Amino acid sequence: MLEWSATELSTAIHARRVAPSEVMAAHLAQVGAVNGAVDGPVNRAVNAIVSARDPDALLAEARVLDDVEPAGWLHGIPFAVKDLVATAGLRTTFGSPIYRDHVPRADDLVAARLRAAGAVFTGKTNVPEWGQGSHSFNPVFGVTRNPYDLSRSAGGSSGGAAAALACRMVWVADGSDMMGSLRNPAAFCNVYGFRPTWGLVPSDAEGDTYLATLSTEGPMARTVEDLARLLLVMAGENPEVPFPRACPDLLGGLDRSIRGLRFGWLGDWGGAYPMEPGILELCSAGLAVLEEMGATVEPLPPPFPADELWQSWTTLRAMLNAGGKRALWEDPAQRALTKVETLWEIEEGMGLTAEAVYEASVIRSRWHAVAARMFDRFDAVVLPSAQVWPFPAEWRWPEQIAGRQMDTYHRWMEVVIPASLIGLPALSVPVGFGDAGLPMGLQIIGRSGDDAGVLALGQAWHRATDWPGRRPPLAAGPVSR
Repeated sequence: MLEWSATELSTAIHARRVAPSEVMAAHLAQVGAVNGAVDGPVNRAVNAIVSARDPDALLAEARVLDDVEPAGWLHGIPFAVKDLVATAGLRTTFGSPIYRDHVPRADDLVAARLRAAGAVFTGKTNVPEWGQGSHSFNPVFGVTRNPYDLSRSAGGSSGGAAAALACRMVWVADGSDMMGSLRNPAAFCNVYGFRPTWGLVPSDAEGDTYLATLSTEGPMARTVEDLARLLLVMAGENPEVPFPRACPDLLGGLDRSIRGLRFGWLGDWGGAYPMEPGILELCSAGLAVLEEMGATVEPLPPPFPADELWQSWTTLRAMLNAGGKRALWEDPAQRALTKVETLWEIEEGMGLTAEAVYEASVIRSRWHAVAARMFDRFDAVVLPSAQVWPFPAEWRWPEQIAGRQMDTYHRWMEVVIPASLIGLPALSVPVGFGDAGLPMGLQIIGRSGDDAGVLALGQAWHRATDWPGRRPPLAAGPVSR
């Protein structure tokens, strides 16, 4: 059953063909086999799931559910929640040593919705400290490794979630995405990651909820149908925050044809985004799949200056980091325990002027208008999901790409910001493997609010390719018996 989709598993549980206790036993066996396994002299630890709960307690909880009428789509399904999301009674560290022993008293909104749908929380998924950077390592739990090559990164900040999915330890996972944190790890781990239109999954009513419109939570899975069903659990208005957005019908048209649709191929944004060798070629070859299904793919010149997008992005990001995390910098004890990249973000934000923030917002507004006109011509645009292949797990971040030096710790992720800056729905789909056997992904980006349309494109892609079916060697164990 570890190879089933979450949809298949949920259907079997609701039909009482499989009991939650059987599912939990399979989950625990797989976690035991691959999450931290040491096979003789070889360390096979992927380290995707952290703060794991006691197995006996989980089995007892699952046995109770065997005789309970299912109340939600996730009834009886083991679920590891991203460690940036507060979970009542379950340690939540944010990857920070400051919160090493932190056990929240209440769930964040997304966790509460997952529980209400019947999910059984078994642990958390690993993240970078404070979610900063697309490489999941921190001083509390260490590094999450790529299931396809344990010497490599699983990406981030949803790296633990992506790796757990690829290893068949979980069936679906929650993630979050400011600067590609749903898309980059999905690409690195050969699964799907969907950044929904901003506002579809509302935030909690904490701190600023008017200006903080760059980050969103979203689903990850091995099938697009599972993405859609999990998004239906996570989405829905929160009256305590502004800019409500109703959830569209994500399932009714999921299996539509893409014949006659038009895709704009943005490649490396006219050379603005350096790419490691092989990435553009693999993504370009993958576009033939769309053409085989009757779609049209056209090369698209850069629709907006990349340097202006970067200026706007880094300004607004720094402003939000300084506002939300300044207390870490002001307290000497906490500052000493905070990663240098986070401190840099805070310091950059503290030095901003109101004029700089306003200019960044104007650039963002102009890009929104240009993108809206772009989607009058195209049904979707496509870009690589990452600019580098999964890199050595010992690195903090890639310092250069194809000979071009990166001037910040996150410059190597620049390809994801066109969608993030204006809150567009963006789906990272697996596009295959490079010469070294490492996975890569392709972003399918749609107009604001067209989440159902983007997921339908992803569904057509999945039916034609099913790259996640090529599981990593690390997923062997209980699955293969």
